[in-house]
Amino acid sequence: MIVRMTSEQKRHVAFDWGGVFTVGTFDGRSTQNVADRSGVPVERVRASYFRHVRQLEVGAWTLPQFWTVMQEEAGIPMPYTDFEPLYLGSIHDNAPMYDTLAALPAEVRVGLLSNNYPVVSDHLRRDPRFARFHQPVFSNELGHKKPSPESFAALQQAMGVPAAQVAFVDDVQENIDAANAAGFHGILYHHDQHGAFEATLADWLRG
Repeated sequence: MIVRMTSEQKRHVAFDWGGVFTVGTFDGRSTQNVADRSGVPVERVRASYFRHVRQLEVGAWTLPQFWTVMQEEAGIPMPYTDFEPLYLGSIHDNAPMYDTLAALPAEVRVGLLSNNYPVVSDHLRRDPRFARFHQPVFSNELGHKKPSPESFAALQQAMGVPAAQVAFVDDVQENIDAANAAGFHGILYHHDQHGAFEATLADWLRG
């Protein structure tokens, strides 16, 4: 993607992570991987996972605490030391989006607002590609998750520019609606339509 801008360029972009920089949902893949490894039915794994995952998303629980509850509730015979690498290994990168990220001009400030989890957010920060993001906002560190107004207020503060100058990219319509309500320019994303997305983002950045 090539975008020509002058030094007066004032438009920027912020992204969600799951479903945007990943293909499919991280939650769905991680619960399937736990079921496959442990032999526990995936329906039982997911029932426990989704009952409690909000505790991770708002930083109320550590990942080991979350896993202890899941182990006991779903009867999963897997120690935490096996679970953590399996969990982190469930990330499936959306390579075209990382290519788009790398191609964004230096003048464009790039943000991140993600409903995320302890350990996973630390893992992502260690990824050299994440150096392109300007002050990423993770729900587990903020204590609020999308689509709350608090999360978008935190994103605007992190970006350091008015929301009207920032496009927000997410794969969930509810989050796009909340971004628009907060003054951002929402762009709904699906990985099967990446080429169309790049054209839409390029148009936005050109103004």
